[in-house]
Order: sequence, then C-alpha cells, then structure tokens
Amino acid sequence: MPGQQLQTTAFILAKKPTGSDTFEQLTVFSANHGVQHCLLRKAKPGPSASARRSSAPRSEGWLDLFDEAELWLESSNQGRTWFIKEHRLLQRHDGIGRSYDALKAAAALATLLSRNPVPDESREAVTGLLRNTFTALAGGGRPDIVWLKALYCLLRDEGYPVKQQWWPQLTAADRDTAAQLLNQPLAIQTADAPTVARILLRLEEWVQAETEIRLS
Repeated sequence: MPGQQLQTTAFILAKKPTGSDTFEQLTVFSANHGVQHCLLRKAKPGPSASARRSSAPRSEGWLDLFDEAELWLESSNQGRTWFIKEHRLLQRHDGIGRSYDALKAAAALATLLSRNPVPDESREAVTGLLRNTFTALAGGGRPDIVWLKALYCLLRDEGYPVKQQWWPQLTAADRDTAAQLLNQPLAIQTADAPTVARILLRLEEWVQAETEIRLS
C-alpha cells in the first residue's frame, strides 16, 4: 500500500546526521506546511563532493543549507516521518557561505524558525521574509542590518508590541538610527557597526525578556 505523498516548496533551515550511514535529517520550512523534519538519502560513495558538485546538475544529488527547493515527500506513518523521494533546486544562495557574518545571520533566522511555532496564517509572510533575507545576505548586504530588519519585521508581523514597548526604551539618537536602518534600503545604509550592534542587542534582550521566542 503506497504511503502518504506530499509535494511542497521549502527552504532548508538545518541539516544534521541521524546516526545512520544512509540518511541525514533536514529541517525545512514551507508556506503550506511550516516546519517539517525530513530524511534525505545520502549520496552514494563515489567521486569527491567537489567533483559531484561540479559535474552534477545543480538540481540533483545534494541540497545545501538555505536552498529553496521543490520537494516530493512520502510518509508511511501518517506524516510523523517524511522521506524526500525527489527534489528540484529552485535557488541556491551561494554568497552566504562566503562570509562568516552572513552565515551567522542566516543561521540565526533559520534557528529561530526551527525552534518556534509559526501560525498557519503567517507562513506565507515568513516564507517571503526567508527569501528576502537569504537573497540580501547572499548579495552582500550587511549581515548585522539584515538580521536586525528580519527580526524586527518578524516580531511586528506576528503582532508583538515591539514598536510600543521596545522602541521607547531606545535613546532618541538610537531611535533615529533605528528608523533609518529599518526603513531605508540596504544599499544606502551608513550606520557604524557599534551603533547597529547596540540597537540589535537591545532588541534581542527585549525578545528574551518579553516574549517566549527562543533565539538560540
């Protein structure tokens, strides 16, 4: 009897070993289903990873962190475990891996979404936030500002009183800078790194003190 089948478009948020030589576990996020934990069969031994990547089509054989991919899933236990039968790469954000700070920012957003429930009605907006954030980081946008924007937008869109409660805690000068950081395009941002770090720290501290969101 065939198992339950599902097709979805999702972002790869995390990859980790399962203790098996056959499968690795992927945490993915999709607009239709939110967070899912899937098993992907490992590539068979053969050429080196670099050789496989250079010779194989980008849509075959492997999936990387922060990829957007179309997945064909199957479950034999009513959706408790999903196996990735097939996949097709839609977008790879290669540029993220070229910067340690960009990698940290992308991982911070991926971790947040992996560990905190997202309401059904918010999944579409969160998918757009993931796409915009990963694209900005891959394109060389300043990671500190991208992460600040992503975290603030997520809080605001989820209905947290971030403007009513966090905003007044900032000094007048930091409120002016924060307004520019949040409202102006990345390409014209000029705030110095210590100022951005201070504003971001205040936001993260507010999240930890006033919400149930787990940042790490």
